[in-house]
Amino acid sequence: MTRPIDFSKFRKSITKSITGISSGFNDPKTWISTGNYCLNYLISGDFYKGIPLSKVVCFAGESGSGKSLIVSGNIVKNAQDQGIFIVLLDSENALDEDWLQAFGVDTSPEKLLKLGVSMIDDVAKIISEFMKNYKSEYAEAGDEAPKVLFVIDSLGMLLTPTDVAQFEKGDMKGDMGRKPKALTALVRNTVNLIAEHDIGLVATNHTYASQDMFDPDDKISGGQGFVYASSIVVAMRKNKLKENDDGIKGPNVLGIKSVCKVVKSRYSKPFESVKINVPWEGGMDAYSGLFDLFLDAGIFVKQGNRYKYTSKVTGEEILEFKKHWKGDKLDVVMSEFDDTLLVCTDPADSNEEEIDGE
Repeated sequence: MTRPIDFSKFRKSITKSITGISSGFNDPKTWISTGNYCLNYLISGDFYKGIPLSKVVCFAGESGSGKSLIVSGNIVKNAQDQGIFIVLLDSENALDEDWLQAFGVDTSPEKLLKLGVSMIDDVAKIISEFMKNYKSEYAEAGDEAPKVLFVIDSLGMLLTPTDVAQFEKGDMKGDMGRKPKALTALVRNTVNLIAEHDIGLVATNHTYASQDMFDPDDKISGGQGFVYASSIVVAMRKNKLKENDDGIKGPNVLGIKSVCKVVKSRYSKPFESVKINVPWEGGMDAYSGLFDLFLDAGIFVKQGNRYKYTSKVTGEEILEFKKHWKGDKLDVVMSEFDDTLLVCTDPADSNEEEIDGE
């Protein structure tokens, strides 16, 4: 009979002798809501999860598409509600304290550290030094180690040493392709550093219009390297919101429709989209997109001008006009839903009016 191999000693020796090697799996244990149930679902496969710690997540879009609202507003606030400490790296000098507090963000130093940064190298040093001290101090803490979320707003505004040197000389020829390489290195190193810990990184970035007729989707600035290294990437653009709370469309622009497409996720089917209503008054609607998601999946059945849902638990039928499918009624559907991924139509196929870029 063949003697079984004991890998325990090998596992211990190999992880101690080689830097950067770890054993076992690093499935996320902590998730943070984006503030929208449908977007949570399209990212994670769960209406209540959203983005994970121990991974790198990027929200990229045009100016005014709602990136900072979701990342520096909703995600930061929801993370703090779970006791997660925030390290907020602001490269745009645009995250005012009043703006953050309007989203319910606690800006006290016990809950948040805000740092103004301009260089990719500075961000790398901050994360590297933090992780070095974190691993040293909490090596034996296990589940009692503090949870931390790094937030970068935004990657697109970060500079390389070449950018700075050329500006000082009055020579603006560009960074010769160094920025994409630096961003890729930043994300790859961060992925490895945080993988075993309840520490996450979420960043915003800019997009630009594609000039390729065969690949018309907006392109994310900074090259594709860091996109490949990220666990989750959400591409965003904005349309005009002209419908009021009752779904009645008028001539005036009441806010934006933030169109979010999950172009990469390791936890659900990619390339699904949701349109999130963000009215100027009242802010983001957490239920935006759910009605269309359920309708496209056949969960809702149209009967005349109303839509019917049959409870999986009680068999009770709920029949309502579209404008009445809100809050508690949608909560019922979410609570009964299984793990089968729904298919949502691409809002890019609709005739929504786009808002001109800034």
